[in-house]
Amino acid sequence: MAIKLENLNLTELDALKEVGNIGAGNAATALSQILGKRVDMTVPSARVLSLDKVPEILGGTENLVVGVYLRMFGDIQGNMMFLLPTKSAERLVEMLLGMSDESGINGEISQSAIMEVGNILASSYLNALSQFSTLTIVPSTPALAYDMAGAILSTILIELSEVSDYALLIETEFKEDGESIDGSFFMLPDLDSLHILLKSIGVSENG
Repeated sequence: MAIKLENLNLTELDALKEVGNIGAGNAATALSQILGKRVDMTVPSARVLSLDKVPEILGGTENLVVGVYLRMFGDIQGNMMFLLPTKSAERLVEMLLGMSDESGINGEISQSAIMEVGNILASSYLNALSQFSTLTIVPSTPALAYDMAGAILSTILIELSEVSDYALLIETEFKEDGESIDGSFFMLPDLDSLHILLKSIGVSENG
């Protein structure tokens, strides 16, 4: 029986948030190793969000954002996105490089750095999910886009809206030397995959 994201109960959402916290811890460790200094990362909240509300989270449809997008394969399938407003992306690049990229977010160095963070974050989350559920989950090679929130989402969501009108939003916060960077991490499992996942982690009450 397929389960829709919008029908998740608090127990199921809490379980997915806990996986998010473990994934964030893994991602922070990986980033710390890359940077050679401490990076803290937390998951302030996890909630289900209507896809048409996503641009509001990012400051509006015309706000420039950076997005890292990938697919999930294996025992469960679906889509993942990591989205950052431009200023947060620029701060993240400075954190990673120790300096700003003179070419801005369109610069090859910036995009490579952001892609790496998106890849680490997605891989860390999926690794945590795999350990929690004992399922095999493999991420695709990530793709990066820098455009207005509405443009990025309309391109991606045309495909996603055929599966669901909702996404699981896992808000993330990086902290390094007291400076914080907010990002939005979206997970959109296929309907059958959501049922398999929740059943595997032992919290499904939906049959």
